[in-house]
Amino acid sequence: MNANALERYTRQMLFPSFGREGQEKLQTSHVLIAGVGGLGSPVAMYLTVSGIGEITLIDSDTVALSNLNRQLLHWEKDIGRKKVISAQEKLKQMNTTTRVHAIPEKLTLSTCASYLQGITCVVDCLDNMDSRYALNRECVEKGLPLIHGGVYGMMGQLTTIIPGQTPCLECIFPKSETPSEPIPIFGPTAGVIASLQALEVIKLIAGVGNHLLGTLLYFNGEAMECLLTELTRRPECPACRHLFSAD
Repeated sequence: MNANALERYTRQMLFPSFGREGQEKLQTSHVLIAGVGGLGSPVAMYLTVSGIGEITLIDSDTVALSNLNRQLLHWEKDIGRKKVISAQEKLKQMNTTTRVHAIPEKLTLSTCASYLQGITCVVDCLDNMDSRYALNRECVEKGLPLIHGGVYGMMGQLTTIIPGQTPCLECIFPKSETPSEPIPIFGPTAGVIASLQALEVIKLIAGVGNHLLGTLLYFNGEAMECLLTELTRRPECPACRHLFSAD
């Protein structure tokens, strides 16, 4: 690790259980962030400045004016541009040592496998259930950790999925359709959940602390309350039941 890296990351390396070893693990990791909106923007920002070695962004959408109350990587000048290109441009200016790849495509069952080659950890910052289910299925098949986050209004949720150890996304949320109408979202709510997602990624990669394994964190910003709920695997889950066939 060179002198610039030592200085840039010195404050996080001061944390006793993290240290230089934890930082080196971040620098050799490759994180995929699915969705670069209200959740994906802060997640990408925090992971970039923390020193993740390589980040891949996937999102097929373009920036709209209604995104700008919460999607911090996109500015007025970016309206009409691809979100991944807008995000990549800003992230490269935040940390020139983090390699940022932009894929302006939608995640589907047929495309997921090719995107997850060489990935260390996946962050679900998506806004539609079909893409979430596709991502979950491929993470289950490849044994990749998946950090799920979701927001609605002033409420949010978060869990960490480890295939073969925890319930998968389809266990937690059996098949459902994405709402056809726009949902309410406050920027700070997305920021809270995204920050926790980024922290879970850093902890997982560095091997530090406890994680939200088999646990869903609910955040209610209106009441300023947090609730932890234990999650149960569904034995009949079509996505992950084969991992527990010996039960």
